Amino acid sequence: MNERIKELLDKYWEASSSVEEEAELKLLLSRVQGFESEKQLFGLLDEMKQEEPVRVKIPKRVRVRSLAWLNWAASVAILLGSYVGWRVYERQQEEQAYREVVAALSLIQQNLSKGQEKMSKMNDLKYLSAPEDLFKTEE
Repeated sequence: MNERIKELLDKYWEASSSVEEEAELKLLLSRVQGFESEKQLFGLLDEMKQEEPVRVKIPKRVRVRSLAWLNWAASVAILLGSYVGWRVYERQQEEQAYREVVAALSLIQQNLSKGQEKMSKMNDLKYLSAPEDLFKTEE
């Protein structure tokens, strides 16, 4: 009898037993001493079959608030942020261009003043033609 129980248990655990073999296994387990864990398993399975399932009430569908306005608000925020960022960028570019023009004009002024210093020596030579201007002769 124990051999038959072991054979049926092996089939049961391999999931290859039929319904009749499972019924025979339960019957043999109830008549034999030992196999306590298997007896408990089948006892629990029988108890679970006898219990009626509890009906769970599913709550009615909760109305979800529409958040479409949130999409519009996010779009407006992105556009506004882009506009402000672009204005700041343009202002920085204008300031940078102004600084570059001022630096270029400063360089031109320095170079012109160097040239004027060299030309100051030429101012002394302008008086050499003064006698001709004083005594203009007509020909």
